[in-house]
Amino acid sequence: MRKPGTLVLIGVTAAGLFGCGSGASTPGGTGGSATGGSGAGGSGAGGTAGSGAGGAGAAAGAGGSANGGRGGSNGARGGAGGAGGRGGRGGSGGSATGGGGGSTGTGGGAPTTGCGTSTSLQSGRASIDVSGTAREYILALPSGYDANHPYRLIFGFHWSGGVANDVATGSIIGGPYYGLQSRSAGSAIFVAPEGLNKGWANTGGGDIAFVKAMLAYFEANLCIDQSRIFSTGFSYGGMMSDEIGTEMGDVFRAIAPMSDACYSGGCKASNNHPIAVWMAHGDNDTTVPLADGMTALNKFLTKNGCGTQTTPVTPSPCVQYQGCMAGYPVTWCEFSGGHMPWSPAPDAVWAFFSQF
Repeated sequence: MRKPGTLVLIGVTAAGLFGCGSGASTPGGTGGSATGGSGAGGSGAGGTAGSGAGGAGAAAGAGGSANGGRGGSNGARGGAGGAGGRGGRGGSGGSATGGGGGSTGTGGGAPTTGCGTSTSLQSGRASIDVSGTAREYILALPSGYDANHPYRLIFGFHWSGGVANDVATGSIIGGPYYGLQSRSAGSAIFVAPEGLNKGWANTGGGDIAFVKAMLAYFEANLCIDQSRIFSTGFSYGGMMSDEIGTEMGDVFRAIAPMSDACYSGGCKASNNHPIAVWMAHGDNDTTVPLADGMTALNKFLTKNGCGTQTTPVTPSPCVQYQGCMAGYPVTWCEFSGGHMPWSPAPDAVWAFFSQF
């Protein structure tokens, strides 16, 4: 096995697209139902959370506020094993406060300050200043973007030797944004960031700073559901997703790294907030060895408090680890193959992300 700090370029398609390249760093029970307080327009009841996602909170009376969950406007928090429901919207004189469910549930929809405001942002390539360096990205807004509707935000990171346009056009797997854009049916905003030197070495934390700068800008100018921010990527893009998962678990809801390892910073961050994880890795990967992918997997198993027992899930041969913190599953898909995108990934990743 080669040392983690040495990345070898290999082609993944006949068109000459690459995997990792040089320059990387070494690395619910049922929750209690929540009833909104009554006001001039009536009261709103939050949904109860069981083993699945919590119900959607109803609108409160006119003029009130909505509290609970992460950010503003949230409803009931999920019980053990359940995700929190989306919060109700306040109306006049009343309030919609999320009721107490299990403490380990996740907060519901939290719209950003960009909601309800007009925006000058458009789909296409743009740049943003990050500590004096111009960093580029490609933005894809849904057709008929509605400034009053909080959307999922999904980052798609390219592989080493690739570029943002490869992700935006879907040059290697399933269509644009790793096949997720078509499956989202207009429910998500997509971003394909451009790596420096066609990679994600994250030198001095620069790539994480880039992600944070984009997030702040998008949240101020677009209507985003802060509880549903995701990241995916293949090879070096998966490694960047790993680093996001270890450093920004309190911001991102889930990640889906493919053929990945902890080469974009070592996954050494002290942010212990859990994050939902879906991972896929070929058992004959000679570019990013399976063992290195499993090292990344083990980081998240520890982070999410998972046990060692697994249960088979769709698609085969994927398994889900048992005993993880409620709302933060870890799915591992060890498939037969080398350093390559796994063909069932688009459907599987969308199913994983869309459960939240």
